[in-house]
Amino acid sequence: MYRSCISGFLAGIIGLVGVTQAAGKQECRPALAFKEVHFSEMQPQTLERKWTAVVLVDASRCAANSKGYFEIVFTRLKEMGPEIEFRERFTWRSPSVKAEVGFWADEAVERYRIDNIAPCRCGG
Repeated sequence: MYRSCISGFLAGIIGLVGVTQAAGKQECRPALAFKEVHFSEMQPQTLERKWTAVVLVDASRCAANSKGYFEIVFTRLKEMGPEIEFRERFTWRSPSVKAEVGFWADEAVERYRIDNIAPCRCGG
């Protein structure tokens, strides 16, 4: 019984050390913002329109050469269909990234926002 108590005590100590180390790691995230958002005219050859944006990336809190993922959440309008929300995934890298998404001629973008920005290694 004495050995099982010691084993339980040691397992608890090891678990506590692991949690303390994980909690001690600092998590940083870049600041992302939209710039130069544009929705093209319909292209007769493909019947498509392109939504493009330059996303500015302030990664000053991150280690040098950091990169990671983020999502843009779109609310799409369609002439003869329901409004839907969907996500597209992109890779952020300082100082900016160009995001581009195709839409059919009868679709439009009602809203868009940035979500799920992946953390980076802290640095400066």
